Amino acid sequence: MSALWIAHVTVTDEAAYAQYAALATEAIAAHGGVFIARGGRFVQLEGQARPRNVVARFPSVEAAQTCYNSEVYQRALSHARDASERELLIVETSE
Repeated sequence: MSALWIAHVTVTDEAAYAQYAALATEAIAAHGGVFIARGGRFVQLEGQARPRNVVARFPSVEAAQTCYNSEVYQRALSHARDASERELLIVETSE
């Protein structure tokens, strides 16, 4: 079963977050991830809105977790931690 990596983000430091995005893009692609949505228009219906929403599809939950734990993604996170407020989850699809 494939999985979706869903992030809701408020960027607080654009320059540092750009470094995160470059490394994260590399890590996601290396683990079979494909972006479905990256920013873009959205409608918040419930809960807290974040101005940036990202969705990537992975071959499996395990592939998404391996990506998150990878050396490249962890380096990316070192740039995002002080440059954003975010929530990230992985959910298995029903396909």
